Amino acid sequence: MTPLRVADVTVRVDDKTLVDAATFAAPAGAVTALLGPNGAGKSTLLRVVAGVLRPAVGSVHVDGDNLLAMRRRDRARRVALVEQDATTELPLTGRAVAGLGRTPHEALLGGRDPSSDAVVTQAMTDAGALPFADRELPSLSGGERQRVLLARALAQKPRLLLLDEPMNHLDIAAQLEVLALLSRLAADGVTVLAAMHDLALAASQADHVVVLADGRVVASGPTAATLTPDLIHEVYGVRAAWTTNPLTGKPLLAIG
Repeated sequence: MTPLRVADVTVRVDDKTLVDAATFAAPAGAVTALLGPNGAGKSTLLRVVAGVLRPAVGSVHVDGDNLLAMRRRDRARRVALVEQDATTELPLTGRAVAGLGRTPHEALLGGRDPSSDAVVTQAMTDAGALPFADRELPSLSGGERQRVLLARALAQKPRLLLLDEPMNHLDIAAQLEVLALLSRLAADGVTVLAAMHDLALAASQADHVVVLADGRVVASGPTAATLTPDLIHEVYGVRAAWTTNPLTGKPLLAIG
């Protein structure tokens, strides 16, 4: 069974169509990159998949279940979203923010999950956020805050992890750490869907891609087979060629 299946999703705001009949599937145990130029509809589509935004038409199924028909609490046990530039001025510590990821798993009438502290600590460790556990969120840099928000998502223990520009605010070393984490999560059975603007980075790290242009899905499939030079030129207006990374021996997308 494909963990995530999106069918004919259309989003309209006033008289503007932001996403137009988007249809794609994200395979199990893989990192899928959601690609496209600025304004292509990546963030909007992620918010629909997360259940934050209702489409005009279309459906989203996770493990065969209708995501849009789920109660918010049930959905939050299955799906976690790390939004781009999510901000708050509330004086919450990093650990308190990460702990919010356990909310869907707590009993409605008070009974606290005794495993929550260990889950939160592990999530912060995996996200590289443990050094910021006792600092308040408004005091953190963009990259530090990004790690705390990722820890909150990991604490949800999702089957589907959604990320909107997860490399935003991170330096190169931190980007590689997060990408390695996403690969490990995928290997452990989590389906990862990440909107990314860095085409070369996505090409080197993603197992699968979904390409958007003007709100439409124009291609989807295994990364190297899908990101052809012709498609990249059509969507991005740049030249590209596949070569080999001299450091890793892996396929490398050169863009010029």
